[in-house]
Amino acid sequence: MPFLTAAVLAAFVGYAGAWYVGVLEGNFALLLFVATLVTGLYWVAERAWFLPRRREAAAALEAQDAQRRAELSARGISQVDGDVQQARQRILMQPWWLDWTAGLFPVILAVFVLRSFLFEPFKIPSGSMIPTLLVGDLILVNKYTYGVRLPVVNTKLTDGTPPQRGDVMVFRYPPKPSLDYIKRVVGVPGDEVAYLNKKLTINGQPVSKQPVADYFDEDAMAYYKQYEELLGARRHRILNDDNRPAFIPGVENFPSRENCRYSVEGVVCKVPEGHYFMMGDNRDNSLDSRYWGFVPDKNIVGKAFFIWMNFGSFRRIGSFE
Repeated sequence: MPFLTAAVLAAFVGYAGAWYVGVLEGNFALLLFVATLVTGLYWVAERAWFLPRRREAAAALEAQDAQRRAELSARGISQVDGDVQQARQRILMQPWWLDWTAGLFPVILAVFVLRSFLFEPFKIPSGSMIPTLLVGDLILVNKYTYGVRLPVVNTKLTDGTPPQRGDVMVFRYPPKPSLDYIKRVVGVPGDEVAYLNKKLTINGQPVSKQPVADYFDEDAMAYYKQYEELLGARRHRILNDDNRPAFIPGVENFPSRENCRYSVEGVVCKVPEGHYFMMGDNRDNSLDSRYWGFVPDKNIVGKAFFIWMNFGSFRRIGSFE
């Protein structure tokens, strides 16, 4: 077993290392599931087989010691060398290969359940959601609001509450589902979403957009026009860059593309059933549904709701809209 365990642990380390250096594309959900399964098997084996055998060996040692002491006492010898308790503790102690498997199972199981069914942490990698979310924000995503899903395969178990316009949602990027994206829900199934000349309209109704003070982007060292938008029940801020045209370049050939009409003014799309239209709050610097299409319900990961850390600014910690 020590050699088998060493090989298993080496495989985990090798996978993580190859993922880190970019040799292969990792899947943390799958890695965590396999780790939970493997350590769980060791934990069951420890409780059902290895620990009872160690206890039997310790009991046998104590019985032998008691018999030896009784025989020596019958001969008039009361002083007996040897500390059976220390030997007993060494026998009962878990070997290293069980410490690193069965011993870690409760922690790994807790992380697996928490991450798969309750809350999952994410790090914001780009500026597509500025000013709501900044690069480096560490956020929490609610995994059960939109329905509980099986880990890895993402199959829905419960319906939950459907995504609403204005929600900030994490989802699997449709062109490459191994990647997680975060954007704001702009259109729900059946909506006609129009983004023309940088003005958002849903089902023929213009979305309220009021100008506020310009936003200063410290990374770009530039000011951008900032607006407060009321989308559904969500009041949030968005950015527009006057130097970017309304025309949407580089549009991909995505499923249900026939539901969209592109022009020099922008795009108009009819959202299919079971799909959502997503846009970033940094409207002129966001690769979103305008470019690669609709997000199917099966790709939903969860609802983003809280910034739990930003090492560059602790003031960022808190909930957001």
